[in-house]
Amino acid sequence: MSENVPNSPPADVTDAAPVPAYSEQLLSDVASLPSLPGVYRYFDAQGNVLYVGKAINLKKRVSSYFQKNHGGTRIGHMVSKIARLETTVVRSEAEALLLENNLIKTLNPKYNILFRDDKSYPYLKITALGKSGSEQFPRVAYYRGAVEKKHHYFGPYPSAWAVKEAILLMQKVFRLRTCEDPVFSNRTRPCLLYQIKRCSGPCVGHVSPEAYAQDLADAERFLNGDAREVMRELEARMMRHADKLEFEQAAELRNQVAALSSVLHQQSVDNVSDRDVDILAVKVQGGRACVNLAMVRGGRHLGDRPYFPVHVEDAGDLDEADASGAPGAVRSLEMQVLDAFIAQHYLNVPAPPSLVVSVPVDKGLLQALSEQTGVKVSAVHNPREQRRVWLEMAQTNAGLQLARLLAEEGSQQARTRALVEALDLPLENLDELRVECFDISHTSGESTQASCVVFHHHKMQSAEYRRFKINDITPGDDYAAMRQVLLRRYGKLAETLAEAKRSGAMPAGTGRLPELVLVDGGKGQVSMAREVFEQLGLDLSLIVGVEKGEGRRIGLEELVFADGRDKVYLGKDSAALMLVAQIRDEAHRFAITGMRAARAKVRIDGGKLEEIPGIGPKRRARLLQRFGGVRGVALASEADIAQVEGISTELAAEIYRALH
Repeated sequence: MSENVPNSPPADVTDAAPVPAYSEQLLSDVASLPSLPGVYRYFDAQGNVLYVGKAINLKKRVSSYFQKNHGGTRIGHMVSKIARLETTVVRSEAEALLLENNLIKTLNPKYNILFRDDKSYPYLKITALGKSGSEQFPRVAYYRGAVEKKHHYFGPYPSAWAVKEAILLMQKVFRLRTCEDPVFSNRTRPCLLYQIKRCSGPCVGHVSPEAYAQDLADAERFLNGDAREVMRELEARMMRHADKLEFEQAAELRNQVAALSSVLHQQSVDNVSDRDVDILAVKVQGGRACVNLAMVRGGRHLGDRPYFPVHVEDAGDLDEADASGAPGAVRSLEMQVLDAFIAQHYLNVPAPPSLVVSVPVDKGLLQALSEQTGVKVSAVHNPREQRRVWLEMAQTNAGLQLARLLAEEGSQQARTRALVEALDLPLENLDELRVECFDISHTSGESTQASCVVFHHHKMQSAEYRRFKINDITPGDDYAAMRQVLLRRYGKLAETLAEAKRSGAMPAGTGRLPELVLVDGGKGQVSMAREVFEQLGLDLSLIVGVEKGEGRRIGLEELVFADGRDKVYLGKDSAALMLVAQIRDEAHRFAITGMRAARAKVRIDGGKLEEIPGIGPKRRARLLQRFGGVRGVALASEADIAQVEGISTELAAEIYRALH
């Protein structure tokens, strides 16, 4: 056994609790670790990842977990579960930071503070300036995705609303075009935006390329934070035109100056020294946390966005070491949450040079972030003047957003408890309640789809939703559709559970049955679900049907059970019924949107005409050639369609029905 990894308390501590016993293999692995920077991962006996961490000195950092008894703390619970570890040696702390947070997002460890991936941030895009056609008049547009070097991007913005506000500003002040290139190239007269003075009309030659290029340059300088300079130049150009008695041009510039002045006044852009700043305020309360991110770009406050990490309670005191890997430098939970956000958020989002933060940020983290991004990143903890105003605003918003979240979660937890009690479910931990709900949707048998939505941890888990395309049934047979979707959803799982019962070992990665399976329907749908569960050998008590009440009125629904229990009416004010209705309505919404999308592919996409029975490539080509596209086919009568070569009267009727 290595000296660095003792498995018993020091000799001079006779009354201390014993250090938990670890396997010889684990202790050997810890003892053989190098004194180099790297990333470590802890796993439990089932192979689930518990924790991902980084260290400048792997041996010193990892050994610290096993050298003392951590008692009943969270770190003690975590360490007691460690069955094995994996490490990766890297060259620098910046590489360790990058790898650690990529692994956290990929592996979703239970004891790490984790910020879920949000969809990418939107940008304001100005297309590249060219020498001919529409390229002479670049357009301004909303954009989300990977950036291209040839175009100009401004942002990122905290929300789509903020981008659209900026685009409206570009139209009001600089009158830049927003139309797509095909529309621009085919216009013969100016559109409504020109009439309301939101566009200079470059599509029909109402502005020269040189004048448009000047407006474009002013717009880009404004977005980069040179608003005051742009204002002065516009005023100077206005006076020059007035001196030359060019009053029409002077009036246009006067209107631009007035619009820009109004914008600057509304946005209170008083401090132009801070061009690009992110303001980060963290609030922790009731076992939850909120990081409110406010963005300043080009000296303009663009708005904010709240982020709510998971595993905050479990993470607690696990990150008590500072960035150098030395144990004992305890950081508050607020600091840990903010460090985790900065490390994970700026992996894929460009980091501005300045951060204004509500709690101190680890200097090693900032240094690693600077090395990773190539931009010197600094953080200000106690700002003054305008920065202080921004931070106070972000702190207020963080508190409000966290209070809203706690109120919503409290309400949802009350509903979960009410449902568990109303149905007498054998469940001790409310967080573990998993409900799956199924619904069938179609239009007169067309494009039948089934949906499965999941409720877990007191909220809908949209990432676990599934749609099932129903085939080989009589159109409109909802019972057959329900039978098919339940067999597809639980068939393999039932086989795995049966095999595990026979062998006495559960394979790793096996899914789990929910505590409740809701079906949208009454006795008929419940009977079909019962047949499927009997066939699969599953517990019938899991199945509950949601039967509509008298007159299909909301609040009068009754619950129908597959195991023979009597119907239950919970009452229109019941919190349990509210939760059931919420899950049922979400299943219906998810099913109907999928059905409409599938139906639209046939009706709108010309390439899907071939999905109509009897329509192959040749007949499709003849139809599109005759009617000029799928919309023309949709507008044609059955008699017109039947006149196309190779289309019989019966097939024409089928085409007409499919497109209507």
